[in-house]
Amino acid sequence: MKKKILAVLMATAMVATLLAGCGSQPAETPAEEPAVEAEEPAAEEPLAEEQADEEPAGEEATGNIKIGASFYSLAFEYFQSMHAGVEEEAKAQGVELIIHDQNNDENELLTGTMNLLDQGIDALIVSPCKPEVMGNIVSAAHEKNIPVIILDIGDGGSDKDAIVVSDMFGGGTIGGQYALHLLEEKGIEGKEYAIIKCEESAVYAIQRGPGFESIMDEAGYTKAAEITANSDQTEGYSAMQDILASNPDVVTVFAENDNMALGAASAIDEAGKAGEILVIGFNGDEAALEAIKDGTMAGSVAQQPVEIGRLGITLSLQRIAGEELDFDNEADKEIFAGVFLIDETGERNDGFTVKK
Repeated sequence: MKKKILAVLMATAMVATLLAGCGSQPAETPAEEPAVEAEEPAAEEPLAEEQADEEPAGEEATGNIKIGASFYSLAFEYFQSMHAGVEEEAKAQGVELIIHDQNNDENELLTGTMNLLDQGIDALIVSPCKPEVMGNIVSAAHEKNIPVIILDIGDGGSDKDAIVVSDMFGGGTIGGQYALHLLEEKGIEGKEYAIIKCEESAVYAIQRGPGFESIMDEAGYTKAAEITANSDQTEGYSAMQDILASNPDVVTVFAENDNMALGAASAIDEAGKAGEILVIGFNGDEAALEAIKDGTMAGSVAQQPVEIGRLGITLSLQRIAGEELDFDNEADKEIFAGVFLIDETGERNDGFTVKK
């Protein structure tokens, strides 16, 4: 381990020597699901503000390599898990870590990341609440020779070093296959479905619905409604109320994240139609798992935010050392993280896999 850290430090020193004289500063952010997917998650108690401001990675931190990590919102369970993955890997690698919480605020994303760049970090990890501004942020970082790794949501067309995303469209196909399975198993008649979408800026998360749609359409079902609810539980509830009022024959609804799925499930339960309309979400958040076990949701397609967070540190260290990265989609510098189904028992089910 010490040899690995020493190698990274020597490589960093060589790069710094070669690039001396390149300087200055700038800023920016991305879009989803989601994933989220915007990308996308179920809200929990916000972390204390002091925690979200600045925290070293632990006693093993060497102080020689410093990485800044800015998260969409640490009030969301999904990003809390991603934060945990970043923190665990940073501690394991002896890296000093500075954490920033955007609180789902574009201005905070910009000012917070610029502040990180001014603190002498060696790499920047961002899961942006507004991918559209990531171009400015990446440009500012690269002027200081700081690599940028984006985790989920979107890159805003920026020249980032890499973006780590889940297989969003593939995850949607898993949701569609499972919906068809349950509809047949439960003998639910009807041929209409609905989709509740994340915000347009969540460029990866909004690929989930088309994946679900491709499976349902192929099976002869008709999309009766599609409403955007901006990854929000309350808006998901309102969207489902509108769907119920206008499309009483809908038999299943797919929400592009679990927040909106939870809202939709509440509206269905309130309308006395629990069990008659299947609700499938995306993310695998703890609140969704509880709803699945309670029978108010039928399932969720789970991402692996902890693993995504760990990858953020691993890729950052590789770029600090001047290494080239291996991409799943080289044209867009994408690295994919796997997804899996959580079925109606609340457990992982690998019997339904990605369909292209």
